[in-house]
Amino acid sequence: MIDINLLRENPDVFRASQRARGKDETHVDRILEADTARRALIGEYENLRAEQNAFGKKVAKAPKEEKPALVAQAKELAARVNEAKAASEAKTAEYEELISSIENLIIDGVPTGGEDDYVVVKKVGTPRDFTADGFEPRDHLEIGELVDGIDMARGAKVSGARFYFLKGQVARLEQALMWMALDLATEHGFTMMTTPTLVRPEIMNGTGFNVKHDDEIYRLERDDLYLVGTSEVALAGYHTDEILDFEKGAKKYLGWSSCYRREAGSAGKDTRGIIRVHQFNKAEMFVYCPVEQAEEMHDKLLSLEEEMLQRCGLAYRVIDTAAGDLGTSAARKFDCEAWVPTQGTYRELTSTSNCTTYQARRLNIRERTPDTVDEAGNVRKGRTRSVATLNGTLATTRWVVAILETHQQADGSVRIPEALRPYMGGAEVIPAIAE
Repeated sequence: MIDINLLRENPDVFRASQRARGKDETHVDRILEADTARRALIGEYENLRAEQNAFGKKVAKAPKEEKPALVAQAKELAARVNEAKAASEAKTAEYEELISSIENLIIDGVPTGGEDDYVVVKKVGTPRDFTADGFEPRDHLEIGELVDGIDMARGAKVSGARFYFLKGQVARLEQALMWMALDLATEHGFTMMTTPTLVRPEIMNGTGFNVKHDDEIYRLERDDLYLVGTSEVALAGYHTDEILDFEKGAKKYLGWSSCYRREAGSAGKDTRGIIRVHQFNKAEMFVYCPVEQAEEMHDKLLSLEEEMLQRCGLAYRVIDTAAGDLGTSAARKFDCEAWVPTQGTYRELTSTSNCTTYQARRLNIRERTPDTVDEAGNVRKGRTRSVATLNGTLATTRWVVAILETHQQADGSVRIPEALRPYMGGAEVIPAIAE
């Protein structure tokens, strides 16, 4: 949710943000109109309530012979009070719907446009040249079958399309990625969290997902619970309705969970293998911090994602995502995309988003600023204000795709990146299974 005071003071900034996202900038004007009308109606209701209270005292003190007429007037006043209350509540509901549905204000410098309008920040590493190695690269599914590590057929038999089994050393490779992410995050002050994968609708909405209109979300209607597509949701809700203390620094968590997405709009896309699936595992960083630290923290999350990619020996690029592809909550998002040899392109493995105060406002998560002392020695108590939230992926099942393809050998085996070997029992290679 955006800051209404900021919007009142700078409506043109929000209109520009909406234009950059490719959204309806008149949404800003509808919010302002509803806000003005809401405040006027609330004032009218409060004035009538005050009049009603004063009139009630007058009725109580009136002579007996005057009371019938006064009681009739009191009933008429009560009806007006109820009408004013209903009008103010209806307008408030309209206002809350409008302000909760507008996207976050983008940060200066975010590229304008949609999915294809990103800006490449940098490229790191050189994609492997298989011509020099003397063989044609296989895709990750063929390799996974050669090493007996990916079974799509039985996944479909058990659960349907876009489900799978990981087996043996490939299953261990996925876990190795997660454990390396955990160790890296722990070194940098993150607390590991095993998070719920089912959340209440108010938590899903508070994080910025629209449960009424988001076709990507799985819903358990009988229980009115939702399966998360990222542990960001549970971690964002962890401190709902709390005032946080940052005396010892930002609160940093690493959520470890399975994640679920319906992939409703992806018919015909990435149907082969495990690139776009309904269930996957993920290690997700989540940070609460003061607003002033948010952009610096965003850079830190990105650097940790890059360190993971470098440890895995992957060529990758970092992109500054365009405004129209940010999602509702993000004010800025960087994606790290690894080179996938058989596709001849970079594919997203991680993203990190600065959500500024958008999620915290929706979930009522605040901090208390320090007390201040003026020149006369008077102490002014600190106030509460919304905190900033950030998230970033440190490892996920999709990484297996880039690792298998990048580090494959001519015989179908896969060299394990050196940094992952301690998590693989010291193994250097995932061998192909002899036919």
